Amino acid sequence: MSDNMSEIADLAAAEILSRYRQGELSPVEVTKATLQRIEDYNDLVNAFAIAVHPEIAIAEAQASEKRWREGNPLGALDGIPFTAKDLLLSKGLPTRRGSKAVNPDQAWDEDAPAIARLREQGAILLGKTTTSEFGYKGVTDSPLTGITRNPWNLNLTPGGSSGGAAVAAALGFGILHLGTDGGGSVRAPASLTGVFGIKPTFGRVAGYPIAHTGTVFHVGVLSRTVADAALTLNAIAHPDVRDWYALPDHNLDYTNPLGQGVAGLRIAFSANFGYAQVDPEVADLVKKAVAVFAQLGAIVEEVDPNFENPRHISQTLWQAGAAKLLRGFTPEQRAVVEEGLQAIAAAGDRVTLAEYLSAQDAREALGRHLQKFHENYDLLLTPTVAIAAFPVEQNRPPAISENLDSSQREWSPFTYIFNLTQQPAASIPIGFTKDGLPVGLQIVAAKYNDALVLRAAQAYENVSPFVLPLQLNKQISHK
Repeated sequence: MSDNMSEIADLAAAEILSRYRQGELSPVEVTKATLQRIEDYNDLVNAFAIAVHPEIAIAEAQASEKRWREGNPLGALDGIPFTAKDLLLSKGLPTRRGSKAVNPDQAWDEDAPAIARLREQGAILLGKTTTSEFGYKGVTDSPLTGITRNPWNLNLTPGGSSGGAAVAAALGFGILHLGTDGGGSVRAPASLTGVFGIKPTFGRVAGYPIAHTGTVFHVGVLSRTVADAALTLNAIAHPDVRDWYALPDHNLDYTNPLGQGVAGLRIAFSANFGYAQVDPEVADLVKKAVAVFAQLGAIVEEVDPNFENPRHISQTLWQAGAAKLLRGFTPEQRAVVEEGLQAIAAAGDRVTLAEYLSAQDAREALGRHLQKFHENYDLLLTPTVAIAAFPVEQNRPPAISENLDSSQREWSPFTYIFNLTQQPAASIPIGFTKDGLPVGLQIVAAKYNDALVLRAAQAYENVSPFVLPLQLNKQISHK
């Protein structure tokens, strides 16, 4: 890739759009640059489940270029290349969900709401990014697409299940990236790959069809910058008649509060919720990042929200959801499903109705507890993930201690809670371990306060902007 094309592929959406308006850059140039970046580097990381044919993307870019030249763009993101996780329906492209059980030979004639909203604005879909099978685990490998690798170290996982989207964001395989998050699947890979990722309030971004995991499933965004995520939410944070749970349209411009800073905000910091185990290096980086918020004028207090580990709530809901999913499969489909997912579904078959309803009651109580907590605090800061990236072909990291079990809820104990409570939560990159691996900080607000999360994330990003994956850059230079 030429230096000029490489520079284009690394531009943020806001800069690209400014150059479109001034006639200094065209959607064709941007699309060609991102397609070239994918062609050059994707073989190293395997971030795509399926990519569009280049001629299709370029034809859409040519149409966008014509609209900009005539001063009539379809919307604020016209001509911006984006990707979507392969759990989201897309018109004209199969949605395999990382599974051999999904037949690609069927009518793919509908876009998920988020994809539809971006396409309505003229954004250009480059392809579907990789996921674990039906998003069931916290790493990104599947029987269908194989292993997705972390750009900071190709022997390590990017996390999951939106690992392909996180890698795409880190490497400039497009500008904006849609992911899904049912327990941390946007935020955990954002942390492990050093990008920004946000899970909005449940229902803020319409989702269809509803996932087998039900109302813990959120549609989110991964990007290199907070501003790019805010621009994406401007486009996709709207209701859709197909989503019965969608929130009313509030027509908020998420970019407006980004420059307001955090001075005077009441921020709680919890290092471990009183029960989680965190790698010492990660814990140290998180404490340093929290100190930045105090330096920026926030009123920071170290305090735990004081709730018991809700692991059993999430586990019950996920197991029941997996059982629901596989009950609709034929024996032939079940035979090609990964054993780990089959085991979770088998456990779900043993969940009684009373146990399921009790889990829902406990979930409601947790949500009320945290709503009351946020009466005293505008934001809550935690580690995003308890560890840094670990080797591929493993579903879990080497144990932090002998007491750490194999569940993602133990090595990512800070994320799934806010799927249960449906609060907005984001991960921002805050630095690197001694081995050069990214670490993230999670920012959480009360329900519906998505803009406040973005505002705080921008304040930190102003001090510590995105860093390119240096390890992969060295390998690329010798490619």
